[in-house]
Amino acid sequence: MFDKLRRLFLSNRTAAPVVEPAASSRRRTRQHNLFEAAATYVAATADDDQDRMDEASGWVSPEALSFGVSELACRAVIALARERDESPQTVARSLLGLPAA
Repeated sequence: MFDKLRRLFLSNRTAAPVVEPAASSRRRTRQHNLFEAAATYVAATADDDQDRMDEASGWVSPEALSFGVSELACRAVIALARERDESPQTVARSLLGLPAA
């Protein structure tokens, strides 16, 4: 009886083979993360490329895109501030054409 149970148990442990989707279908269903969408969206905005902006904005929710763009802006201001040896506030105001505070 133990042998019958063991064979049953072992036969049930064999998983069905995993079928990988074709390369073309993987590309169509590829998920983009919010930072990839934000980087593409901001770069497209800088290049005035409406088609790429529209494409990137469809990759994630509007809220996620907004968060990603904000995070990109923060990181860019911090990087520029370090490069210029200035405060992030000075750099941000300068980029927006505002007078120094």
